[in-house]
Amino acid sequence: MIVNMHAAKTNLSKLIARAQAGEEVIIANAGKPVARLTPVTEAPPAEVHGVEEPAFPAWMGSLKGQIWIAPDAFEPDEELIRAFEDSEIFPPPDSKP
Repeated sequence: MIVNMHAAKTNLSKLIARAQAGEEVIIANAGKPVARLTPVTEAPPAEVHGVEEPAFPAWMGSLKGQIWIAPDAFEPDEELIRAFEDSEIFPPPDSKP
């Protein structure tokens, strides 16, 4: 089913109910499809080391193995600390810009 934007705003709760029931609902702007309403599906609980983990939405973890964070990413930056601690907040009154 394709619904224009104004009708979608007016009948959003009904359209969501239809999408939850499995019907494809497409929202159009000036007759051009721009969005699709789909129900959110939860991933089944995962068992890690014999402990059942809570279910998360299917999209969570979709970038697993594709992002790398350096081991020292959260270590303090000595140069930045020195810049904050050893500098003045305001320049001395006799200095010219």
